[in-house]
Amino acid sequence: MKVLKLSLRIVLFLVFVVSCADEKGTGSGEIVIPDIPSNRPPYSEERSEWYPGGENGTVFISNTLSYQQAMPFIDANPELYRAFMRGERIFEKSFVTTEGMGYSGLGPVYIRKSCIACHPSYGGRSKRVDKFDTNDSRNGYLLMIYDPNSPTLALASNYFTGMTQTQAVSPYKSPIKESGIHLEWLPYTDEYGNKYEDGTSYSLIYPKITIDQDAILFKNFDMSKHAASIEATIGIYGVGLLDAISDEDLRAEHQSQQTRGYCPGVIGADIDETGLNPYYPGKHPGRFTYLCTRATIDNGPGSNALWNITNVTRPDRRYHYITEEYAKVMSKDPDVQKALGQSEAEIFAYLMSKELKPEMTMEDYNDFMVWHRAVAVPAARNLDDEKVKKGKTLFSEAGCAACHKPSWTTRSDYKPQPELSNQKIYPYTDLLRHDLDMYEPGRVKLCRTTPLWGRGLMPVVSGHSDHLHDLRARNYEEAILWHGGEAKQSKDKFRKMSKEDRDALVKFLESI
Repeated sequence: MKVLKLSLRIVLFLVFVVSCADEKGTGSGEIVIPDIPSNRPPYSEERSEWYPGGENGTVFISNTLSYQQAMPFIDANPELYRAFMRGERIFEKSFVTTEGMGYSGLGPVYIRKSCIACHPSYGGRSKRVDKFDTNDSRNGYLLMIYDPNSPTLALASNYFTGMTQTQAVSPYKSPIKESGIHLEWLPYTDEYGNKYEDGTSYSLIYPKITIDQDAILFKNFDMSKHAASIEATIGIYGVGLLDAISDEDLRAEHQSQQTRGYCPGVIGADIDETGLNPYYPGKHPGRFTYLCTRATIDNGPGSNALWNITNVTRPDRRYHYITEEYAKVMSKDPDVQKALGQSEAEIFAYLMSKELKPEMTMEDYNDFMVWHRAVAVPAARNLDDEKVKKGKTLFSEAGCAACHKPSWTTRSDYKPQPELSNQKIYPYTDLLRHDLDMYEPGRVKLCRTTPLWGRGLMPVVSGHSDHLHDLRARNYEEAILWHGGEAKQSKDKFRKMSKEDRDALVKFLESI
């Protein structure tokens, strides 16, 4: 965690405000945005693909800072700029346990101390690691424990939270000791003997997670009847634009996919927002997370994770992200009772209370959501290159675009960020779940089509090119070769391509 890190935008902002106040002699604290020259080329419909985040959501920066930029309209509005920068600081900072300090409220159990601890390099994917260690800044993995014999691969939610907590604030104890979590990467040989049609070899690996019984807090939980899997955190940039796609368009895409025999079953999960989202009350098709379990950004990945990863309460969530079983075990624990000087009933009442004091203000939360909605998408690159053009054609001919839908147009009345309305965007996803028939996928048997925009910059921003839900793919080629099920025909077409054509397709993916 980079505790003292300030983004370049903050430095520019502070320097400019101080100099501006000195020049005017007002010292009023008025927020003024510096007029920083833009390198954005003129937008046109013909060149809209260079703007994957639309005219209002794309930035032309291709370096280590590409995933942490504000959308252009943020810099033009002093109030939005202020909120965005405050939201970014909330994303960066580690929460602490000491009451009354800035960013206080961590625990009593938690998954990480900060957002950036799960999302290194801001919106970049976390890196594949060899050990499950939540103190490793590269490791953004979340742990899931589930019943492998359940038709729905149901989580062991009576004991563990959906994203399993492995950290605790003393005197509380973690549901699982990380020392008892074992991660192995095993080799896999596919039905083609790991060879392309031209005889070129490739290698594939997949993760296996095991957990020692004695590492589990709950004595009556039988790990031998359950399984564990890992899921890597996903990118943040551009999620406001994905949220701005209309429900109607998403449902229409689902119906279209079903006519081709794809996307079996219902569309994600129709989530009842139950008042959490004042802008879109009622039910909406899931579009966020690998399993499409979140329907809108207001009850989506960042909004939800800001609470359940750290267990920091706020006015709309005045309760802990824990299970009742955990509260029972902790309230009966003599070590906890002694340390707190409280009875079993008092400890249980606190842990299960729905009326806890908010530890984060709604002002801070709202500023965080301004940031969350407005992290920009990096522009496409090299689209005029002949090899990239060839790769784009091959991508389409292989059928990849059937699920990695190139473009959408956002709704005309998106709230609360109207600047994201009427934007033609190129995320290369249908936001639907598909069965890739992947070997040992864990809980992610049906997986949302991952947005491809900006992914080609991962080696620059994050220092790696790991892909897929558990990062088993170490590059684009391996990601394609893991596709089966609904995508098997596309994978087989890729396998039969010449090396020159395979390289062209990958170069296209690296460019969008």
